[in-house]
Amino acid sequence: MRRRLPLFLLVLAALGLLGTKRPAGLGDVVEVRHWSYRDYTRVVVEFTRPVTVEGPVQHLRADGRARRPERLYLDLNGLWVGRRYLEAITVRDGLLRGIRLGQYTLKTTRLVLDLERYDRYRLIELTHPHRVVVDVYGERGRGETLRWSERRENGRPGYGRLPMPIRPLRTVVIDPGHGGRDPGAIGVGGLREKDVTLRLAKALAPRLVARGFEVVSTRDGDRTISLEERTAIAESVRGDLLLSLHANAARRRSVRGIETYYLDENHERHTLTVAARENGITRSQVNELQETVAKLRVSEASDHSERVATMVQDRLVRGLPRRYRPVPDLGVKKGPFYVLFLSNMPAILVEAGFLTNREEARRLRDREYIEALAEQIAEGVARYRDATDLESPRQVRGSGERADRTAAPRPLSSDRSGLAARSRR
Repeated sequence: MRRRLPLFLLVLAALGLLGTKRPAGLGDVVEVRHWSYRDYTRVVVEFTRPVTVEGPVQHLRADGRARRPERLYLDLNGLWVGRRYLEAITVRDGLLRGIRLGQYTLKTTRLVLDLERYDRYRLIELTHPHRVVVDVYGERGRGETLRWSERRENGRPGYGRLPMPIRPLRTVVIDPGHGGRDPGAIGVGGLREKDVTLRLAKALAPRLVARGFEVVSTRDGDRTISLEERTAIAESVRGDLLLSLHANAARRRSVRGIETYYLDENHERHTLTVAARENGITRSQVNELQETVAKLRVSEASDHSERVATMVQDRLVRGLPRRYRPVPDLGVKKGPFYVLFLSNMPAILVEAGFLTNREEARRLRDREYIEALAEQIAEGVARYRDATDLESPRQVRGSGERADRTAAPRPLSSDRSGLAARSRR
């Protein structure tokens, strides 16, 4: 009876709290989303206003007596859920059992992740919209239902991921920046970034396919798509490279040129304005974002991202037809971009020209110029693949993925993905 008394009092306190009038000035939960990948599960909780994450994520071991599973939890100050999430959100993907949200104090909501397997986690706080992202890593249990990308295809089982240095580049995910309610930068004559990036993506896909790549695009129409959804598509098809397409803008209309970015722990001062615009945040918030990036383990992907960025940038400034040259080379740069660090693969972001420059805006409206850009981007990616294939050790055969080009094909569609094209072997 003595053991049960504290629990009984806690239940009474919780019941009293739920009947209490809501304090003023608190935010609400907009939505809870989750995606299951092979190596980790991503949980996103979106809010109507900024909240404060109180302290680090806490890890609790399983409690057999209380019948509580192993779990992670964190407290979100300034958030109200009341009785909205009395039932847990079921996941059961072999890594997470479920997600729970509850009113912990009058001004604090507790987020609890009930675990089935666990190795480590990472926490990212994002704005515009305000949300927290928790990635939980671990080896999934054998009893879970395999996702479509892991099932047998043509009688052959799915295969594990090779380490990045010896992983063949097969699948390229093209991400046309912005879309739908988010037009991106607006240039000369009302030219919209979201339209330019979509046209470039549609020109790029068949050129990559012709070079032997499997290609997936995050959107093939004018629709709003979140950063988490973009990377969810990339991860669900087990992409080997994320290629994010954008167009630039500047206050001085004389500024022009092409530049390519990759993710790194450090940034360069002149990238802050670009990063703020593409991330949809203020310039002052980029410094907070950079602190987040610096805490992430991005060094392995960063080396490969820098190499592919260098080859793509080289082709864009040197490979375009003579009538378009010379092209101002703004270089390969490091920058903190959400879409890059939310993916777990090499990723680059191409700024294909300035919409605010009259000459470049005219070119970016022109179909032939868009096709010329697409040709050079495809050639740069192909050169990177060919160079890394030559460097990869041949003894990787039989280690889970095959080093030759006859490996089992993978499905390329996803629930929300747009254009999908499969190369013919």
